[in-house]
Amino acid sequence: MRTAQVTRNTLETQITVQLNLDGTGKKNLNTGIAFLDHMLEQICRHGLIDLDVQAHGDLHIDAHHTVEDIGITLGMALTQALGNKAGVVRYGHSYVPLDEALSRVVIDLSGRPGLEMHVSFTRAMIGTFDVDLVFEFFQGFVNHALCTLHIDNLRGRNAHHQCETVFKAFGRALRMAIELDPRQSGCIPSTKGTL
Repeated sequence: MRTAQVTRNTLETQITVQLNLDGTGKKNLNTGIAFLDHMLEQICRHGLIDLDVQAHGDLHIDAHHTVEDIGITLGMALTQALGNKAGVVRYGHSYVPLDEALSRVVIDLSGRPGLEMHVSFTRAMIGTFDVDLVFEFFQGFVNHALCTLHIDNLRGRNAHHQCETVFKAFGRALRMAIELDPRQSGCIPSTKGTL
């Protein structure tokens, strides 16, 4: 089983992430931020990843540290669960619509962190959730998952729909990239021999 558990404690947040890459989409999400729990649920369901996130952060200030640090910890857990990445597909992509919104996410488990995110949210807040934190989540993730991630919202009028299509597409693209390819026979999917 490709599993991991990572605990990350700072003066601002205390976070534990457990994941199973070969799961069925089970979730236990307690971030203290209801909208983030809803978005993480999309990763679980559409990525078929079992995910347990327990977070306590300085939400009395704002959600920034908690959201960013959950992205960091999730990235660390993914790196641990993937090991040397032998046999994985490596690349994944997905287009996901939700009513008027459409997003595309492309991922490469390259060993190199990089984020290109192009989402013009139609409003600054979704309920009490600051949409700027979506970028912070994914930046923290790619820095520690050591992957290249391209996120594009192609259209959308409703900010909730825009955000949800991003997270659903991310879950599906990640699912594709982490799948074990029977034709790879345990080989590293790179001409360099390492990722």
